[in-house]
Amino acid sequence: MKLYYVANVRIPTEKAHGIQIMKMCEAFARQGFDVELIVPRRFTQINSNPFEYYSTKSIFSIKKMPCIDLVRYGKWGFYVQAISFALSAFFYVMFTPKAVIFGRDEQSLMLVSFFRQVAWETHTSVYNQATKVLLRMKPFVVTITHGLENFYISKGFNSKNIFVSPDGVDERLFGVTTTKYEARSKLGIPLGKKVVLYTGHLYDWKGAHTLARASQDLPEDVLVYFVGGTEGDIKSFKEQFGAMPNIRILGKKPYAEIPLYLKSADVLVIPNSAKSDISNLYTSPMKLFEYMEGGVPIVASSIPSIREIIDDSSAFFCSPDDSVSLSDAIMRVLANNEEAQKKAIQARIIVKNYTWEKRARNILDFIKVQL
Repeated sequence: MKLYYVANVRIPTEKAHGIQIMKMCEAFARQGFDVELIVPRRFTQINSNPFEYYSTKSIFSIKKMPCIDLVRYGKWGFYVQAISFALSAFFYVMFTPKAVIFGRDEQSLMLVSFFRQVAWETHTSVYNQATKVLLRMKPFVVTITHGLENFYISKGFNSKNIFVSPDGVDERLFGVTTTKYEARSKLGIPLGKKVVLYTGHLYDWKGAHTLARASQDLPEDVLVYFVGGTEGDIKSFKEQFGAMPNIRILGKKPYAEIPLYLKSADVLVIPNSAKSDISNLYTSPMKLFEYMEGGVPIVASSIPSIREIIDDSSAFFCSPDDSVSLSDAIMRVLANNEEAQKKAIQARIIVKNYTWEKRARNILDFIKVQL
């Protein structure tokens, strides 16, 4: 059976949604579907093969559709691009009978929804004109947290048409058996230090700044590594924190190398802020599942979105936006190795329920029941 995944994104892209989309297309294909990812033909500075860039098997196809790419001209330029891509995608998918039409962009699915049943996956509390049109068309809705589910129910979406499915992990990629010693030797990370690691973007709501401030309260033999971020954010972050003696800002690394960095660490940190709803209620961080599969003790902000997945049996928690609480939690991990390892083992057991393949299977089962 055909499955079209419609996504108004650049592929490859430096943004995390590119990983999620490519991994879900791979996972859908592993369920026996003939998957075609439909994206706009837009300029990108990343010239890598998408399948290599995302460490994804080439078991699905990618179709780049024409659009009027005026995104660089601001809001109206984005609208022109989004509408032109939506029209291209509409005429491409409409004439395949019995296809599953899936996507993350309400604008891209809006026109199709007048004629075909669609499945819309949403990661934010967007409620614009396109969302209101989708509401009337009664799509299948996939949210990544119960907080996001509650938001859309409050806007009038039928709870029976909503399926909550958190993000996931590629267990083949992140379930590596490399030892900490081997990982550090390959990466040039000091063997005689304690290593605290954060991976991902450096946006304010991700809480990386809180971790940087927490590093001031850690002993000299504890190094705090930051891996990831856009060029602009990395530059700004270095200007703010680069001079601090125990901070190492490595910038963006190839996705295939991230499992090695996780294995090099003594503590993995998810310091999300509670100051914005996207962090507090709506996010399902891919890094959380990657950390869990990595088998390294986790320190996380105690916020609802994170506690939907892990609890005190599988992680150490700190108060969000509190650098002192965060540094204290990191020191608890380092001072209690036996307890930390038990929690890391429990986290790895839990994450077996959150692979991309299980996620794809659950979403498809939900769609089949509703049809």
